[in-house]
Amino acid sequence: MNPLPVQRASQLESNGPQIQWLVQDLWTDQAVGILGGEPKCCKSFLALDLAVSVASGAPCLRQFPVRHSGPVLLFPAEDSLAVVRQRLEGIAAAAQVPFASLPVQVITAPSLRLDTESDRQRLAQTVQQQHPILLILDPLIRLHRVDENDATQIAALLSYLRELQRQFQLAVLVVHHARKDSHASRPGQALRGSSELHGWGDSNLYMRRRGSQLTLSTEHRAAPSQDHIPLQLTESDSVVALTLVDRSTTPTETPPSPTARVRQALAQLQDPVPVQRLQKLCGIRTATICSALAELSASGEVLRDARGYQLKLPLPVSRPIDSQGNGNGKWANAHLNQESQPLCFSGG
Repeated sequence: MNPLPVQRASQLESNGPQIQWLVQDLWTDQAVGILGGEPKCCKSFLALDLAVSVASGAPCLRQFPVRHSGPVLLFPAEDSLAVVRQRLEGIAAAAQVPFASLPVQVITAPSLRLDTESDRQRLAQTVQQQHPILLILDPLIRLHRVDENDATQIAALLSYLRELQRQFQLAVLVVHHARKDSHASRPGQALRGSSELHGWGDSNLYMRRRGSQLTLSTEHRAAPSQDHIPLQLTESDSVVALTLVDRSTTPTETPPSPTARVRQALAQLQDPVPVQRLQKLCGIRTATICSALAELSASGEVLRDARGYQLKLPLPVSRPIDSQGNGNGKWANAHLNQESQPLCFSGG
């Protein structure tokens, strides 16, 4: 058995290959990856904008230059074909490129299951026939019946897409959902399912919505990342497309304090929750959660019972006269005061 080849570190090649881009700063050439985000944050609009840009050579979002243009193959699993055409036409108009000659091929099959060998072969044959340089699959959840939380099952599906990329030398973009109300410090950590999805991507894009403001973040294996690129969905003369917002006109938002984040999380819940649940919702340390709860309870905003913590109602809830009371509310008030003394511990 031959030993593995080795080389002294100082003798390794110093000038590695330069980064090759498909779309400058957004997607590296022949990269696989995820376009992720919560529902209703315009992920599909961005995927279609990339399709129009790569197919036409026009800058993506009218800002990011295309370095390698060519045919695009798209499978929209959720939207009707009429909606897909309408959106592509609008984006092409915004990009000022002729829609009729745009080399975007749309797979019109009613379903595509990448966990079945027959559909894998059909997709490979279609790619071989169409010669796309970019394959877009939207969204992942409609492409399989495996358990997305099972690393073994999802890794097998992603491995097939990687093999497809290498065999046909194309880029693969998969649209995928993020968990709702996720406050993870890194957008990739918010993707629903196994962490294999985050680690798989050579280039990843993440869309987020804060109120009416959309933001785009980029993440690359071999290039610098960008955060909080402001976008907006605009409509002009029936043309709907994403556009880049001038950063100088975008107000800088101060990140909410831990106390504000805990308050916001509790405001979205109807029932008391334990500390562990708050920690997952807010994405901050348990000790910080406890400090925030102490501050909120000192101001009378938070109540605690055996189930956990909840915001205090703006008005007291009427209670029936109890046998231990005389109708003047003294027993009920004493019971409320007992509940309102929070004790922060990880068990609830």
